[in-house]
Amino acid sequence: MRGEFGYMEEGPLGKAYNLRLLRRLGRYALPYRKIIFLALLLSVGITLADLVVPYLSKVAIDRYILASWYRIDLGPGVQPKVREILKGLAPVMKRARDGSFALVPHVEIKKLDPADLHVLRQEGVITEERYYRVQQGTGDLLGKEDAAPVSLLALADGSAALPVEQLGSLTTQEIMKLREKDLQGVALIGVILFSILMVSLGLGYGEYTLLERAGQNIMQDIRLELFQRMQSQAVSFFDRHPVGGLVTRVTNDVENLNEMFKSVFITVFKDAFILTGILAVLLYINWRLALLCFLLIPAIFGLTLLFSFLAREAFRELRSKVAKMNAFLQERISGMGIIQLFAREALQMENFTRINHEYFLAGMRQIRVFAIFMPLMELLSSFGIALLIWYGGGKVLEEQLTLGSLVAFISYIRMFFRPIRDISEKYNIMQSAMASMERIFEFMDHEERISAPPRPRVPERVEGYIRFDGVSFAYKEGSPVIEDVSFEVRPGEVVAIVGATGAGKTTVVNLLERFYDNYGGHISVDGMDIREWVQEELHRTIGLVMQDVFIYSGTLEENITLGDTGISREDILRVAREANALSFIERLPKGFDQEIGERGSNLSSGERQLLSFARALALNPRVLILDEATSSVDPETERLIQEAIGQITKRRTTLVIAHRLSTIQNADRIIVMHQGRIIEEGTHESLLALGGTYARLSRLRVGEPGVR
Repeated sequence: MRGEFGYMEEGPLGKAYNLRLLRRLGRYALPYRKIIFLALLLSVGITLADLVVPYLSKVAIDRYILASWYRIDLGPGVQPKVREILKGLAPVMKRARDGSFALVPHVEIKKLDPADLHVLRQEGVITEERYYRVQQGTGDLLGKEDAAPVSLLALADGSAALPVEQLGSLTTQEIMKLREKDLQGVALIGVILFSILMVSLGLGYGEYTLLERAGQNIMQDIRLELFQRMQSQAVSFFDRHPVGGLVTRVTNDVENLNEMFKSVFITVFKDAFILTGILAVLLYINWRLALLCFLLIPAIFGLTLLFSFLAREAFRELRSKVAKMNAFLQERISGMGIIQLFAREALQMENFTRINHEYFLAGMRQIRVFAIFMPLMELLSSFGIALLIWYGGGKVLEEQLTLGSLVAFISYIRMFFRPIRDISEKYNIMQSAMASMERIFEFMDHEERISAPPRPRVPERVEGYIRFDGVSFAYKEGSPVIEDVSFEVRPGEVVAIVGATGAGKTTVVNLLERFYDNYGGHISVDGMDIREWVQEELHRTIGLVMQDVFIYSGTLEENITLGDTGISREDILRVAREANALSFIERLPKGFDQEIGERGSNLSSGERQLLSFARALALNPRVLILDEATSSVDPETERLIQEAIGQITKRRTTLVIAHRLSTIQNADRIIVMHQGRIIEEGTHESLLALGGTYARLSRLRVGEPGVR
């Protein structure tokens, strides 16, 4: 599939193609790898904190809130098979003083293999009744006369145990006293949880800050390279690609990359880590229940793959429609005056409605995919929790699973689906960013520039001698604009080129400035082919004043120097005086520091033209080209321009492209072009005497001021 700039793709965001794009993006991240690595470490810390919280809840429930013990008979009648099972419980047993029985925490009992637990119950070794263990010293409280009568079991370590059922006969004060250690344990876990949350908050702040810093740096580098690539493209590139689409690449597309970097890359790593951690913790708590939960994993990943397949093209189309809309808006807003002048608002509204509706449909296709996927994921999550409650709740009732473990399982399952939902939600960002990344790198790979000479040269002395020798050129293959054009302009000479619209006059200028390079024949300046010149030096040598003057927002001085700090204020005053622009500049409230609106909106067309003369003279070019420089100005401004031209051309080679013959009557030579060829050449008087095309043009324009 071929992209907008002719870039060959393997397929619509295929895996191999995506990997290549990600590797290219990774090269921009290399300078900031230390920051990214530190952010990853912080992300690991946050993930560990998230994993610890449900487990601490389990510990609080099983060890302190629902703390209970089972009595195990250790009498002489215990079978060898039972003794073998009890060996595994020996480290956690609390034996009686007479050694006839022992107490084992209910948490440890429920870790036993169900078959072993069945043997213990069948042999009557383990009792159904549960006990609460009273720490050493607190048992004396129950021996007081005013205390409720309870039956205590004395243990060898000095502690005692009483049946859990008898706790209900105690007063609140007695229970608080007996369970003082449990209350302290719960409080300690609460403090630990609060501390973990505070640490997680700090780590989250550090992670976000580092990611934003790295992301902004990477995007800054990409924007700079994009703008540099744009500046290096040939003029022909901008003839075919709308400004809005190019602006979208530097703004929207780059911002999408930033969003993917900070919201997807690290998040995906964190989510993968937390999923792995959850699986490990679930297997550790109860591997049987964990395996039951794992039955949902194939369905989850199957849905995710289906979603990615359905969403891929929707995101790509959405980005294409955004660029189309931006290009339309940029062009129409820039030309709003023309639209209103010709009352074409209704037609443009109709066109924008169509483009906006296309964008709407693309967005709805994306939304429909999410509208199916997200509820399905929620349904799977609810089904998983329901399955867990059904199966795990039964195991709790059968005394094969602790309540704390079940609560932890439910929390972990909710956590398990959260990263998957995050990944699916981030898929929107990721696919949008991948489409943007494709567009950005497609543009970066597109080379349409004027090639630099292998061995660039600069003439030792610039005189301004121009020569065209058999030059032919076509903007589109098969449709030549000029054919076999040959002429020369000697140093200090003023040569004018005239002809009907489409004769090829402006094309001659474009080729001399080397805006286009695919021409036949030879063009030389001072005896050296312009293809051998250093490009910057060629443009400094040849100054150009165009009919359509582009003024940048900024001060008037900045529009003359274009940011060249080597041009002093004295030089600016000089060129403004030479261009006859000083009089209107001095009338401005702030003079050269006057702020100019976008495209010179607060200047007249004549003032903009005079300003363009000053800009062209600022670099003191040896050759000056005037391309229809007086075609859209009033007679007074034209008089000022004529006076300026009279001063400027005394020491420069000048090439004048003009429709108004009044501006070229005093030229040393006049070249007449027709359909891309030179058909006449001579002075004003000689061409009039010839009675050819120039004479006819002169008669058609006899009403012009100054035309005889």
